[in-house]
Amino acid sequence: MTPSFHFAPAADARKSGTRRTLLAAAVTLAASLLPWSGAQAQASGGAYPNKPVRIIVGFPAGTGPDIVARLLAQKLSEGWGNLGVIVDNKPGAGGLIAAGEAARAAPDGYTLMLGETGQLSIAPSSYNKLPYDPAKDFVPVSQVVTSDFVLLVNPQKVPSRNVKEFVDWTKQQKGLFLATFGAGTPGHFGAFMFGDAVKLKPEPVHYKNTSDALGGLFSGDVQGVFASVGLAAPNVKAGKLAALGTTGATRTPTLPDVPTIKEQGYANLEFSSWFGIVAPAKTPPEIIAKLNADIVRVVQSPEGKAKLEEAGFRVTGTSQQDFARTIAADTVTWGKAVAATGFKAD
Repeated sequence: MTPSFHFAPAADARKSGTRRTLLAAAVTLAASLLPWSGAQAQASGGAYPNKPVRIIVGFPAGTGPDIVARLLAQKLSEGWGNLGVIVDNKPGAGGLIAAGEAARAAPDGYTLMLGETGQLSIAPSSYNKLPYDPAKDFVPVSQVVTSDFVLLVNPQKVPSRNVKEFVDWTKQQKGLFLATFGAGTPGHFGAFMFGDAVKLKPEPVHYKNTSDALGGLFSGDVQGVFASVGLAAPNVKAGKLAALGTTGATRTPTLPDVPTIKEQGYANLEFSSWFGIVAPAKTPPEIIAKLNADIVRVVQSPEGKAKLEEAGFRVTGTSQQDFARTIAADTVTWGKAVAATGFKAD
């Protein structure tokens, strides 16, 4: 605020010359303070961002969403003068806990969420009650990456090395038991889509988190799991797990020797997931526009793109409008998949 000044009336009208001199001095002083005043306003809330930004992630450290969020946080912070971008992991309930907290945050651009397909496009169809409304409580900022899935088996427990062998083998077992990283996640309904494609009825086994699901696979409690490429690749390359097929339209550069499931004769089986930044509804449009521009710059930069691709992701970095269309379209697509299973959780 520009400083204001108050002067007592002159005692004698004949001293008007003195008063004019004082007023002129006051004007000069006020004018000299204007640059300071503008700088103060900018520092106290004019420019965005001017304090640390928090990115909520609904999954544990080390998982795909966490990897993406941390790379974004590092590069955004550097671009914003190292003011700090904090990744806040809030795992549980397939990301619903995190989404509920993010939806209630102040719409000022200082709390964001790295959302994923399950939280924003699957949950509306798979849950009777949600602590948030994806369509009303969030505004899309930018889709960051997409991720294909890989059908993994434990080579010490399962003799199959391709999808057909796996299907034939499971038909001789007591059932098709596939691990998931939680009810309502893409891997959960992906298991049903797989079962429909190969004419088998799967029995999803829900685990609390990624490490527990992989533990079930290593122990032999389940026969397979659909895991993200980024999570699968280290275990596959180390020979700990065998990759039978990927779920994308084309092979993933991360595991180029692994054929898609479509290539292996199951033309209708194709699904993937995505991660993207969303903000609480009513976040000012100018903040959304800046966030979009900065995020796209980070993920499409040579270094950012290389790191994300190395982690097993396909880099997108879309406009706000394109991300909104993707969320809406996938809500319809996954809604059909959920309806076909009859699944509904409270």
